[in-house]
Amino acid sequence: MIVVTGATGNIGRPLTEALAAAGQQVTAVSRHAAVVPDGVRHVVADLAEPAGLEPALAGAKALFLLLSGDLHAAGAHPADVLAQAAAAGVRRVVLLSTLGVATRPFGTTRVAMRALEDALRESGLDWTILRPGGFASNALWWAESVRARQVVAAPFGDIGVPVVDPADIAEVAAAGLLDDRHTGAVYELTGPAVITPRGQTAAIADALGSPVRFHELTRAEAKAGMARSMPGELADDTLDILGSPSPAELRVSPDVERVLGRAPRSFADWVARNIAAFR
Repeated sequence: MIVVTGATGNIGRPLTEALAAAGQQVTAVSRHAAVVPDGVRHVVADLAEPAGLEPALAGAKALFLLLSGDLHAAGAHPADVLAQAAAAGVRRVVLLSTLGVATRPFGTTRVAMRALEDALRESGLDWTILRPGGFASNALWWAESVRARQVVAAPFGDIGVPVVDPADIAEVAAAGLLDDRHTGAVYELTGPAVITPRGQTAAIADALGSPVRFHELTRAEAKAGMARSMPGELADDTLDILGSPSPAELRVSPDVERVLGRAPRSFADWVARNIAAFR
């Protein structure tokens, strides 16, 4: 049995589907009731309360751990999830971390994630750590404005990073869960090329077959919008990266190709599969 947390999200959903298609027994964990592939067991649990994971972990041999907001919830002790997994007999964990652990290690969110990485290394479990950069799926923030007004509004229109397709992250995660050769590996996951918000807008327009205008926001305007759905500190961290990426954040990593034997998917590939969201 393989347990997938965050199973209804941009990474967890394709990971769950891939594992089920490969004939694995899968338990999908999410905060709320959800539709999962046929043959997949679903458990509702909140990772901020590790004791609630006990039913999901029963009989599990491997765990995909995606904590997201649970990492930073008030009173959260994410290392307790690892202890709970070990106590249940789990032997392998694939952890979704972030590239920022390496590129910007001193921010509050990265300090917490690095502490979790260290706890996993010291847990006695087999482990693989995934450190993706920016997600192609973050473009879904623009879907409503594209549908309503044919416009993408974003800051730093001509500054790009090599965003990664969540489907590639999911495939690398599946490899880490199923193949012992990835034990002890830390993979940095990016797309195949740097792409700017203006370039992403053009890719969306091409896929739609109709014009989409790019409107450049100021940093303050962007932060005001982001702060409605994330802490202000995290919004500032994100804007720092988007506005002034470091050389390490601009680097195209070979790790997706190293693991999967093919180049990472482009942003245009992601748009083509998700174009219905922008129509």
